[in-house]
Amino acid sequence: MTIMAQNKCRADQVDRTFREHIAWTSDHPIGLEVTYAAGPFIQLSDGTEVIDLISGIAVSSIGHRHPRVLHAIREQIERHLHVMVYGEFVQQSQVAFANLLTDQLPDTLQVVYYTMSGTEANEGALKLAKKFTGRRKMIAFEGSYHGDTHGSLSVTGRRVYRDPFEPLLPDVQFLPFGDLEALHAIDDRTACVITEPIQGEGGVIVPDTGWIRALRERCSEVGALLIFDEIQTGFGRTGTLFAFEGFGVVPDIITLAKAMAGGMPLGAFVSSAEIMASFRTDPPLSHVTTFGGHPVSCAAARAALEVILEESLTARSGEVGRRVRTALEGRPHVREVRGRGAMLGLALDGRQVTQSIVDACLKQGVLLGWTLHSNDLIRIAPPLNIPFSVLEDALAIMISVLDDVTIRPIPEAE
Repeated sequence: MTIMAQNKCRADQVDRTFREHIAWTSDHPIGLEVTYAAGPFIQLSDGTEVIDLISGIAVSSIGHRHPRVLHAIREQIERHLHVMVYGEFVQQSQVAFANLLTDQLPDTLQVVYYTMSGTEANEGALKLAKKFTGRRKMIAFEGSYHGDTHGSLSVTGRRVYRDPFEPLLPDVQFLPFGDLEALHAIDDRTACVITEPIQGEGGVIVPDTGWIRALRERCSEVGALLIFDEIQTGFGRTGTLFAFEGFGVVPDIITLAKAMAGGMPLGAFVSSAEIMASFRTDPPLSHVTTFGGHPVSCAAARAALEVILEESLTARSGEVGRRVRTALEGRPHVREVRGRGAMLGLALDGRQVTQSIVDACLKQGVLLGWTLHSNDLIRIAPPLNIPFSVLEDALAIMISVLDDVTIRPIPEAE
């Protein structure tokens, strides 16, 4: 058997195993087999290389396998892996990253609770708000997305996700995102208001700065805690290190994940010492996690944040966004390019156009983000350090596809 035939057999076996033993998240998984990734590139099992313009949904913001992150991982695994549930042992990598992270945050956001993911961070933040305030009512917004566990799903404002799993948490009220008048629903029974400063899954929606500031004021007036879900917007994605800085407000709790650890699993919620102390009593250990703040992930996170700061990637994300806008605004099928920094949404003429463009770009070596629940939007979130020459190559392919794409009919069954 030739080497090519052997490789084909191996690929077929991997594909069969994937389809038989890995739980799918849709009836039509993308199904690309990845063999290697570095910088802005992903290599597939057939040897082709694609430019990654979605960064694992805004995770690999400093590219895949950044040398600084790999070095930090190697150093940490020589020291130790898991040793104790979170918060009981002093672990140097946790402490070092928390110190660097809080140096970048306001005085009221100085205590870090580590988790393993974004949805866990939101779960912890919701519990913290209820514990600190003694209240039960929670406010969230239509179009929002905060995760898929029961608590996070309870404050996700999209019925397509919520309906199959109801009943969810009680006492949750959804308000229109960006509506000033609706903020009167936040009252003295409200424990917290949770929002993405820029909605991601909901369509890359940037609210008016005046609305965000009014939201902050209303929460302060009635004693409700304001939670900013910065799981996607954090770590330089929107042109400031955290999106709240761009609006000139400070939340009471911020939740983080995705780009936090350079490709390793890590999340966190951050608040003040006063608020976070409420987890220590009545009862003690009010919120615990086994693997939150894994030492290897924390070591990777410190390295990733150092790269973002030292290479000024926060400012660079603005230039990445400017180049994307300049290239794509006004092109055929493009209704709007919206977003902030390098968190962008390309609004197109409908589902068939969107899928046809995503498919055609992939065939030509550019990976874009799209889901059936945002069926007229391509999300663009390239690595913040993508070489501009690579970005221009990707944009040239996108322009060619937009100019010449053949719209493929999509069967209703899909």
